[in-house]
Amino acid sequence: MIRVAVIGAAGRMGSTVVEAVEGAADLQLVARIDDGDVISAQTLNGAAVAVDFTAPSATESNVHACLDAGIDVVVGTTGWTQESLGRVRDHAARVPASVLVAPNFAMSAVLVMHFAAQAAPYFDSVEVIEMHHPDKVDAPSGTAITTAQGIAAARRAHHCPPMPDATTTDPMGARGAQVEGVHVHAVRLRGLTAHQEVLMGNAGEQLVLRTDSFDRISFMPGVLFGIRNIGGHPGLTVGLDVLMGLA
Repeated sequence: MIRVAVIGAAGRMGSTVVEAVEGAADLQLVARIDDGDVISAQTLNGAAVAVDFTAPSATESNVHACLDAGIDVVVGTTGWTQESLGRVRDHAARVPASVLVAPNFAMSAVLVMHFAAQAAPYFDSVEVIEMHHPDKVDAPSGTAITTAQGIAAARRAHHCPPMPDATTTDPMGARGAQVEGVHVHAVRLRGLTAHQEVLMGNAGEQLVLRTDSFDRISFMPGVLFGIRNIGGHPGLTVGLDVLMGLA
């Protein structure tokens, strides 16, 4: 039985995590922590793993508080920088403890990211479109950034030339963001949950990889997988694909 604390338990994702943990025979929910609550060994109530689905402005300090309490952390909040990840990496190594930061817990999204990196070197052009509900505060999404970074790394490893693009004038930013040379476009639309397309093109052909999460419950198998497996990976792990043996 793994004792679990949920940080952000009253939020949209947090409440879904609470239900998933309570419905798992091998997990026990021992603490619900929300905005304004102190995170300490006492409030974590003997948890072995904390799950954080809060806000980018709070998640790093939450992780450090959990590490100070000596427990492992599974993080689904996006908006991380290399600097903030570095601070968590150093802290987790000192404790020691295990931290999983995953840009997406949907199995389909993890596999699309993996497949995109595998396929990208074999296409002249690759672009990413991510589509979310308008209440999402960060853009582009962490999943899209991670996808683009994986694509760029794979193309560098295969010595691919720059992708063709004759655009010289774009005063309104219609070509979107660039993540390591990969164009990323963000859509915010009422009615959406979390969706992403990776478009790849050669002369005369196109490959489209798409993942759709229609409900927050789609993330729960990945969250539970992370809770059950993070303890075997000391230090900082970035991406559920590492625990799945894909990375």
